[in-house]
Amino acid sequence: MDRIIEKKKWTPKKITVISGSAILMLCLIYLLFLRDKSSKVYVNRDQLTIASVKQDKFQEFIPVDGIVLPKTTVYIDAIMGGNVQEVYVEDGALLEKGDTILKLVNTDLELSYMEQETRIFEAINNLQNTKIGLEQSKYTRQSQIVDIQQGIEQLHSNFERQCQLYADSLISDQDFETAERNYRFARKQLDISLKLQRLDSISAHSRNKQIDMSMDRLYNNLDLLRKSLGNLYVKAPEAGKLSSFNIEVGQTASTGVHLGQIDFPDDFKLRANIDERYISRVSIGQEAEYEFNGKVYRLSINKIYTDVTAGTFQVDLHFDIDYPPHIKRGQTLQLRLKFSGETDAIIVRRGGFFQQTGGNWIYVLDPTESFATKRTIRINRQNTVNYEVLEGLEPGEKVIISSYDNFGDKDKVVFR
Repeated sequence: MDRIIEKKKWTPKKITVISGSAILMLCLIYLLFLRDKSSKVYVNRDQLTIASVKQDKFQEFIPVDGIVLPKTTVYIDAIMGGNVQEVYVEDGALLEKGDTILKLVNTDLELSYMEQETRIFEAINNLQNTKIGLEQSKYTRQSQIVDIQQGIEQLHSNFERQCQLYADSLISDQDFETAERNYRFARKQLDISLKLQRLDSISAHSRNKQIDMSMDRLYNNLDLLRKSLGNLYVKAPEAGKLSSFNIEVGQTASTGVHLGQIDFPDDFKLRANIDERYISRVSIGQEAEYEFNGKVYRLSINKIYTDVTAGTFQVDLHFDIDYPPHIKRGQTLQLRLKFSGETDAIIVRRGGFFQQTGGNWIYVLDPTESFATKRTIRINRQNTVNYEVLEGLEPGEKVIISSYDNFGDKDKVVFR
């Protein structure tokens, strides 16, 4: 008898159809919702520079090159012009104050000096003669007064005798009046002579004072002439090392020309050029550092030259305590000019990525370190070693700091 064959619910075909539909559905879900849609670029990891984000001390500074110069310099200029007749020292010589460096010859100056000297001596002689004449007038006046006083004494004695004789009626009224008149006239002459003597004395004192002042001026002029002639011998104004001296015998040195300079040995400063964009952030006393053989030498800005040339301005820096023993005039040292003190900050090493991103984003490695993704960050200050990160990164994370030139604008960097 026939048997009823039950129809199978899960036939191979049905299973195949359902399985295919499920797989197709999963693929659609993945493509629509789960698939990584970010753009990628594949690179070799060994071609990249990767750095760790750190929590560390940060200080803002810029590197500047400082040229070693003498801290104190005294310039030697030709006060009087002339031809170089003799040179007594060479460039680099150590001099004492007053040492003769060279001798100039100026015939016109010497002739002019002799003419002026002659005129001055003539004027001095004339003043001295005038002074002698005033003294002679004083003694002449005194002699006249002495003569008048002697005459008065004689007239006084005669008048007293005449008074006695007149009292005894031995002389006439006319003789008595004549004696009295002569005596009074002599007294008036004496009064007038004494007044003239006082006036002469006052006038002579004033004229003597003027003569002395005039003679002092003439002697001062004579000293200046001699000093001017002495300036033909160029001497060291201070003790130190002679530098920038390149003068030859026979050379003509005009008045005011720069002949050389005296540098004080073992006393240096640095002159540095700084980009003009920092001019508002540089101030007197600002600190800088120079490191040599593991030792840090501290400096501070002493002078700022605000004139901007070729996009830079200059500053002078002095060593605070001591200076490196190896430095020499003209040597260039690289300094770190500080703009802030040390502060705690999240930092990341400088790298070529900044040129493409402007510090607005960076590629951060996944914990698996198989790829890196783009992340927005905010960078604040910087120095020659690190950037200060304000937002977007945490200490311990790793980032790509090398150039992003070959990455285009991809969202993800996958390592091969």
